[in-house]
Amino acid sequence: MSEEKTTNTEETTENTAPQPSVEELTQALNDATAQNTELNDKYLRTLAEYENFRKRTQREREGIYADAYMDAVSKILPIIDNIERMTAFTSDEKMSEGIKLIIASMKETLSKMGVTEIETTTFDPNYHNAVMHIDDESLEEGAIVEVFQKGYMYKERVIRYAMVKVAN
Repeated sequence: MSEEKTTNTEETTENTAPQPSVEELTQALNDATAQNTELNDKYLRTLAEYENFRKRTQREREGIYADAYMDAVSKILPIIDNIERMTAFTSDEKMSEGIKLIIASMKETLSKMGVTEIETTTFDPNYHNAVMHIDDESLEEGAIVEVFQKGYMYKERVIRYAMVKVAN
């Protein structure tokens, strides 16, 4: 029986680890609280930086749009000036000549802005809006017979589809 007593005492000694003191636990709690405060502060700063970044990019985006808008309008203003000058003429021949010059000026301005006219030889639903069809054996299928309204593109994007009459 004395052997059993010795074994129980040894087991109790092995299972009992030294307990940390209150001071050690208080210090660990203070360290964890300080670390939590530091991480929370870092989080709030990152959140504020992100919010500032978002607002700054929004302002820049609005500024870019305004600049592009002003640039486009400034390119159109000389055409308005030419129309106003043309109204001073009373001769039909001079007015007709003035209108032709204004149309040429407008096409040149659009070209400088990167706007091109959509080609209207063969029907393509990606660029044309067929508003009428005719049956004509002398024309090949899909041939554009008449253009009611010209279409325009900017780079690869359609600004306005061409309205056409197509042969079937």
